[in-house]
Amino acid sequence: MNICNQEGGHCAEMPLVCLTDFEQYAKEHLSKATWDYYAAGADECCTRDDNLLAYKRIRLRPRILRDVSVSDTRTTVQGTEISFPVGIAPTAFHCLAWHEGEVATARATEAVNTCYIASTYSTCSVEEIAAAAPNGYRWFQLYVYRDRKLSEQIVHRVEALGFKALVLTVDVPYTGKRRNDIRNHFKLPPHLKVKNFDGVFQETAVPEEYGIPANTLDPSISWKDVYWLQSITRLPVIIKGILTKEDAELAVEHGVQGIIVSNHGGRQLDGGPATIDALSEIVDTVQGRIEVYLDGGIRTGSDVLKALALGAKCVFIGRPAVWGLAYKGEEGVRDVLQILNDEFRLSMVLSGCRNVSEINRNLVQASKL
Repeated sequence: MNICNQEGGHCAEMPLVCLTDFEQYAKEHLSKATWDYYAAGADECCTRDDNLLAYKRIRLRPRILRDVSVSDTRTTVQGTEISFPVGIAPTAFHCLAWHEGEVATARATEAVNTCYIASTYSTCSVEEIAAAAPNGYRWFQLYVYRDRKLSEQIVHRVEALGFKALVLTVDVPYTGKRRNDIRNHFKLPPHLKVKNFDGVFQETAVPEEYGIPANTLDPSISWKDVYWLQSITRLPVIIKGILTKEDAELAVEHGVQGIIVSNHGGRQLDGGPATIDALSEIVDTVQGRIEVYLDGGIRTGSDVLKALALGAKCVFIGRPAVWGLAYKGEEGVRDVLQILNDEFRLSMVLSGCRNVSEINRNLVQASKL
């Protein structure tokens, strides 16, 4: 974002002050195919868009005269302290946005002291990510493949590298229809690959889908695969992609340690609920037995506050991290996280809360839920 002085002819860079500024920068500087890939929703993008709009329907009930001279945004996830309740959701192909890719994302989250969920579809390997941020708090996002050995091998790799949890994505038995990716014939450029599977797939006539051969994902995945995953790892298993109380109850019954309420950024089933609208019924069903997290549509600190008020322990951001990368790599991701942290702290104290334990459902208007 530049403002040019007409007389002097020099341009002063305007500071990026909110996440939508980073979005605008990324849209202007990434190639059309890359921007469309990150921005894509399924079909008509109703769910993608509703993820954001749903927050604007929720109104806060601020309390005043509460002495907010000292405030604290720290919280814990799975027993580990993080600096504030926002982590990085798993998103693919960070090298499309910045040459260092996931290595830069890992360093930024380590610097800010929060949780980074590395994607299976990374353009850096899990080894490179772990080496870049040796003290970072990391989880690994996993798919179940037709060839279970593929999944098993990566589980053992991340366990050995010190990743602290497995995030099983359960809403992709098949890939959603993302119209612009089809129009753009989206493919990874030749110099990039899904590094975690480097050399695993032989050259084949099978068409490629998002960097690996089509039909690699297993559409037969079911609840028994949660037991299978638990049988091959000591790491906590967190399920990502739950949107109903029925599935939340089944997740608890199957012994998982957490749920991420997620609709895959609106990229899978179009017409499902915004994640913030699905959150309450899941929190009410889980009743504190396991931690509940959320992703999708977080753009401001007050969005974070609303999600915590409705029972999320922590939220995760996907696209905004990529926008930060597109702006200035590691520094850009740090900037995005810092802005959200500052905004969250401000919303929190303006609502009369001094720390995250004081945030509860009384903070939101019931009529708006």
